Amino acid sequence: MKLQNIFESIPINTDAELFTTLLETSDLKIERIVSRGHTSPESGWHDQDQNEWIIVLKGEAVISFENDKEINLGEGSYLNIPAHKKHRVNWTTPYAPTIWLAVHY
Repeated sequence: MKLQNIFESIPINTDAELFTTLLETSDLKIERIVSRGHTSPESGWHDQDQNEWIIVLKGEAVISFENDKEINLGEGSYLNIPAHKKHRVNWTTPYAPTIWLAVHY
């Protein structure tokens, strides 16, 4: 068993969001997401088959839901997104990493 730290190996600059799977089983996936000014593609909405619980550990983000309002997330803010609830990331902190923990279940 190797002890790890969620804040280790954060790249300074990335062209794309960094997704790191921390744990995965047939019914559960836990991942760390690192964003730096990244947003969802303009072409569509995330429409996932599983529920997703997210928390912002560091940084800030804005998520919007189809036919609903935007939600501002700061450090420590968490949210449960039901399966097939269409959503997108409209903004993340551009000058520092936004570090998310996402639990897909």
